[in-house]
Amino acid sequence: MTVNTAYGLNMDVIEEKFAWKKEQAQGREESLFAVFEQDLSEQEKQLLQFLYAYMPLHDLADYEGAFFLNHIRQVLQVQADMPWGARIPDEIFVNYVLPYRVNNENIDHSRSVIYEELAERVQHLSMTDTILETNYWCHERATYIGTDIRTVSPLTIMRTALGRCGEQSTLTVTALRSIGIPARQCYTPRWAHCDSNHAWVEAWADGKWHFLGACEPEPILNEGWFRLPAKRAMLVHTRVFADYNGSEEVTTTHPWYTEINLLAHYADVKTIHIHVTDEAGKPVIAEVQFQLYNSAEFYPLTSLMTDDQGHASLTTGYGDLFIHAYTSSVWGTAFLNTNTSSELTLVLKRYNTPVYSEHTTTNTSPTVVREEWKMTPPVAPVIDSGTKVDESTAHQHVQRIKAGTAIRTAFEHTFIDQEQARQYAEEWQLPTDRLWNILQTAKGNGEEIAAFLSECTLAERALGLRLLESLRPKDLTDTFRPVLHDHLQGVISLDEASHIYSSDWDQYVLCPRVHFEMLKPYRNYFADQWNTEQQQAFRSDPMLLATVLEQEIAVNNHIDRYTGMATPAAAHQLGVTDSVSRDIAFVAAARSLGIAARLEPLNAIPQYQLQGTWHSVQWKQEQSTFVEDSVLASATGQIQFVRASDDVEVVAEYQHNFTVAIFENGIYRTLDIPYGEKEVYQQPYDVLAGDYRLTTGTRLEDGSVLGTFTYFNVQPDQQIEVELVFRTEQQQIPVLLETLPESLQRHIYSLQPNKDKKDRKEGHILAWLEPEREPTKHLLRELAELRAELQIWAGDIHLLIADEQEYGAVILDPLPAQSQIAIDANYQFLEQWSECLTSLGGDQLPVVIVVDAQQRVRYCLQGYKLGTGKELLRIVNGMNIDIHQEKN
Repeated sequence: MTVNTAYGLNMDVIEEKFAWKKEQAQGREESLFAVFEQDLSEQEKQLLQFLYAYMPLHDLADYEGAFFLNHIRQVLQVQADMPWGARIPDEIFVNYVLPYRVNNENIDHSRSVIYEELAERVQHLSMTDTILETNYWCHERATYIGTDIRTVSPLTIMRTALGRCGEQSTLTVTALRSIGIPARQCYTPRWAHCDSNHAWVEAWADGKWHFLGACEPEPILNEGWFRLPAKRAMLVHTRVFADYNGSEEVTTTHPWYTEINLLAHYADVKTIHIHVTDEAGKPVIAEVQFQLYNSAEFYPLTSLMTDDQGHASLTTGYGDLFIHAYTSSVWGTAFLNTNTSSELTLVLKRYNTPVYSEHTTTNTSPTVVREEWKMTPPVAPVIDSGTKVDESTAHQHVQRIKAGTAIRTAFEHTFIDQEQARQYAEEWQLPTDRLWNILQTAKGNGEEIAAFLSECTLAERALGLRLLESLRPKDLTDTFRPVLHDHLQGVISLDEASHIYSSDWDQYVLCPRVHFEMLKPYRNYFADQWNTEQQQAFRSDPMLLATVLEQEIAVNNHIDRYTGMATPAAAHQLGVTDSVSRDIAFVAAARSLGIAARLEPLNAIPQYQLQGTWHSVQWKQEQSTFVEDSVLASATGQIQFVRASDDVEVVAEYQHNFTVAIFENGIYRTLDIPYGEKEVYQQPYDVLAGDYRLTTGTRLEDGSVLGTFTYFNVQPDQQIEVELVFRTEQQQIPVLLETLPESLQRHIYSLQPNKDKKDRKEGHILAWLEPEREPTKHLLRELAELRAELQIWAGDIHLLIADEQEYGAVILDPLPAQSQIAIDANYQFLEQWSECLTSLGGDQLPVVIVVDAQQRVRYCLQGYKLGTGKELLRIVNGMNIDIHQEKN
């Protein structure tokens, strides 16, 4: 074994993997590997080989060798310049400072930009204080917003001042690494007690890892609103782009990356042991997925391969898991309660014996099979205030938060405003409302979007606006003029016969967005690949285009952690990518030639439109070899959801309380019905023929779930009706406080702007908020989503903040009409409530209290819990029933 003594790198392994990657990247050899011909130090060469060795294929496709070399030189310079650089161990440096990416974000020059802003600010500080100060800087740059799953770059977050937790943590890790501080993004892939996930940051200082909430500063490390929820997690992990040999437990060992288990940093843990056998009792080497119910589906927290004895072990929390094991020919599932058991033996059966078939009465009319279950999360921890800081430090922290918010708000005021949009619309002869919607959505990228439209000719602008309207909101924040001009000119150059003015054309030809890839130019690239005669042949029969692309793009699904990341032209130029990126490349190439194309909505299968009908692409290399007597992938049937006979008026909502999944290659894949869709009854869904599992779940107040599996089969050209069965549990609305003290009654009345509301009988919701924190933003979003239902209740909703400077962070317009903001200076009244409610303790926000018409407290919640909005609706509706019963 050859080892570099400077960084402890196993150069034998690295050079082997580097040579393999170089072979895969022959299509971009000059742009990627010419940098090795430069005058490199041995250190630079080995670190560059290290990056290439573990690099995802999509990075080989989309970036240049010069970028990676410049990155290494910058990192080494920062290591030399910052006072802590020499104190960081080699293994920590290589894995947590050197990497150029954090997760699946688009890569840019953010580290050099951030270094210029941040280095002088922290140069004189200790490592611990540097981490704290960096988070204050991040807070000045971004706050939380829920967005789609594409992860934007740190520079985009800084440009828009907004990001979801995965993006905020990407920014914070990048900022810390930019000044030479080791950092890593930590994920609980899914919470066990509510339907969401979360990402935060760990940073290394003087020999220890510490956690912090990204863009949500605290005055000390190892604090954050997620500290208590994390005690209920079943897994917290991070990803390392290397063969990692650190002290932490490895959850996933992959040739190109490693995932490690950090749960013991946050929660009580235990080790569970899974034994996998065949029906004869012999050990089976299988992939074992440790799944958790979340958003009405079973999501794999992590996957492990069993050893030759059929054994796999995982360190996890004290809650329920669903174990799913499979190979290329056998599979099996079972529930495991880790509170009562540490071991499970799972017997696998063959693919051609799905659950429903064991109960089939005839070949033409299979019996629908149901299985009831309950999932229980780890118990809620006792609420506490965490580590206390002295009054001076606390006061200074509050002032820093206010100052950071003011800096960010001032930056947001530089965005294009409505009056500027009106002037542009008049100048460019465009509809004002449509243009303002685009520029408002673009936020800090509005000037770039405006510049694109200004560069269009008068004849092009209307189509340019339609191009912008075809994009997703997030695209408007990080798409630049060269990209937009490529796509606009690419469609303008198409033959008039391409139906420029049809609505389908906007969605399936004009729009450059295919899936969740980064938008880059590709139309002129693909138009230049084939001559006029070939292009006309492709338009007449788009399967010919698919055949050509299948010959020109090899598929390898065993390299990248995330699929669908490579941009279309880059994937084609590289000549090798994952199957999803290849599918995206087909759609992009087809649209470039004026062929309407898409990824089919439910299964993301590439499709093209021919004579008004959608046809699925059939890749020859991906014909199923797993299921005996399997139907062709193009064979379809229909599912129609119907109400159960004993339905109790539960609102069906996709990925809130139900999902449906098809059985493919040993696992269930959830169909991509639009998130949150409610109009699901009596609406036929075209689906692939095959075996399905419907999952329904009802989340209870303690976080547990009452659920049902419904197994069924769809034959080609068959329509099958499937009942949506929701289990419920009679939940009494408790009386937490029978008599509210007079002082607190006066407090409630003082919050009402009109004293004549005193006699209203509906009751009150009081919510103490931290507008800058993610939990508060979730609560406000949920209240807005339930606006109509809560307005029917019509009780008062009081939103309490500690300081009038926070008014701007709470926008009343989307909230229920009876919502009103009030100030509880320094939360003085909240302290009085805490004195009489035993369920309150510590300083976790938000705090939500419901008081009924008789001045009784019926509900109290402290801290983070996604789904609070629906819980509040259940409480207030139940209070109305109580009032009706009392009157009778």
